[in-house]
Amino acid sequence: MALRCVRQCVCSRAGTGLQFSGYARLSKAGRPQEEKHTDAPVFQYVGQHKKTNHKVFVWGFSFTGALGIPSFVVPDTGRKKPRKVQLTPYRLETAEQITSAACGYGFTLIASTTSDLTKLWGMGLNKDSQLGFQRTQHSRHQSYDYVMEPSPLALPLDNPLQTRVVQVSCGRAHSLVLTDKEGVFSMGNNAYGQCGRHVVEDEVYGGSHIIHKLKGFSSRVVQVVCGQDHNLFLTETGKVYACGWGADGQTGLGHHNISSTPIEVGGDLAGVEVQQVSTFGDCSLAVSKEGQLYGWGNSEYLQLASVTESTQINSPRHLPLKGCGKIVQAACGGTQVAIVNENGEVFVWGYGILGKGPKLSESSTPERIPSTLFGHSEFNPSLAVARIKCGLNHFAAITNGGELFVWGKNVRGCLGIGKRDDQYFPWRVTVPGEVVDVACGVDHMVALVKSSL
Repeated sequence: MALRCVRQCVCSRAGTGLQFSGYARLSKAGRPQEEKHTDAPVFQYVGQHKKTNHKVFVWGFSFTGALGIPSFVVPDTGRKKPRKVQLTPYRLETAEQITSAACGYGFTLIASTTSDLTKLWGMGLNKDSQLGFQRTQHSRHQSYDYVMEPSPLALPLDNPLQTRVVQVSCGRAHSLVLTDKEGVFSMGNNAYGQCGRHVVEDEVYGGSHIIHKLKGFSSRVVQVVCGQDHNLFLTETGKVYACGWGADGQTGLGHHNISSTPIEVGGDLAGVEVQQVSTFGDCSLAVSKEGQLYGWGNSEYLQLASVTESTQINSPRHLPLKGCGKIVQAACGGTQVAIVNENGEVFVWGYGILGKGPKLSESSTPERIPSTLFGHSEFNPSLAVARIKCGLNHFAAITNGGELFVWGKNVRGCLGIGKRDDQYFPWRVTVPGEVVDVACGVDHMVALVKSSL
């Protein structure tokens, strides 16, 4: 009896994909007969129940260790020269699912919402203990000034297994960590009270063990944001608190002094319920739940020109922006500002590369970036920008489809577009998956990506 072999196709009713397994023999009557062999290859295809992978991608300047890839700084046997700049997204291997990331000046914090003991990692520059005390292999009394790969950072938690880290933020040389049940912790340089504790004259920050728990908030903090040397805190009741360096009025406390403890911000924010705050350099912004924008701090680059001709404002002012609609999110960089309205439209102003070509480098009023530059078209009419971020000199926007667009000064390859040239219009970054969040620094970036591959 002549026999021939065929593959047996087994299809799941649940629609989970196709699976080929084993062999079947066909008799002359065409009826399949089971083959005893069970070691045949199995092929599975992605279906609707495929588990989603969460990945972290990094790019930009690597020599401080901020990308967390040791072989870029100290070449392994397969590479002859260090890789100072990574021009395209590079996957960072992490054991945990990373849910929050922040980029400081040459360093990075990443965190997971896991309930495990280890839930926070740091990498990069650590000369001011902005990544905590990182004990060296040679002495338990010495701390590394540079951390080349993600290194665990222990918080002084009362109930570590019940407390989760929900957000991290990084400034010039200090860091903030927000937890769900035990409040806010700070570490690093406190020369201007930016860690929310008493300033100690001539304090040495290198090798410090101090991780400070901030107090004084009227209700639970739900967002923390670091400027260069100051912080903003948003509570669940919509109140804004600030501390740190105030020379440009960036704390919004009505003076130009430092504040070593968080104090509630007043001015035009009095009685206003805020839903989001933003700062990076020395200018600060707040978006109310009614969709209005408020600003204070440095206005040297026309960030607050709608309400002042001065270069500084030390108390929050309502910014009457015409033609922008209801604002849902704002981002504030070193010299530039961006907002997103409820229709997913992006407006920019300030100084620098604003995203509308090389001829527009300065604007005192909001300039709308055409939605077509983010992929909106008659074939994709529902596409809109969902999130906006700013680095020191560049922008990043995430669409509702999970695509990442960047533009601005391409300092040390921080845009991740495969070249060193500055980018005058929004340009899509090639990342394998759906971008969930992105963190912008001075010369590097981190993206959190959801992928089914």
